[in-house]
Amino acid sequence: MSNLDDSIGKILMDLQKEDPDTFKKIMKKAQDDHPELFENSIDAENAEIDEYNRKIDEYNNNIDKE
Repeated sequence: MSNLDDSIGKILMDLQKEDPDTFKKIMKKAQDDHPELFENSIDAENAEIDEYNRKIDEYNNNIDKE
């Protein structure tokens, strides 16, 4: 990730905290203008998170059994 990407990411994170309504409007506009950026990445991230959570649950269950 470039420095510009990092800077934009930080600005968006700050905006999300400080002005959530404006953040939602910006993200909605970006999604409307470029839906391809949001389609697969969210599904892929959710799948990764689900897999990670499944592994944690499995690990915790193994610890509980011991």
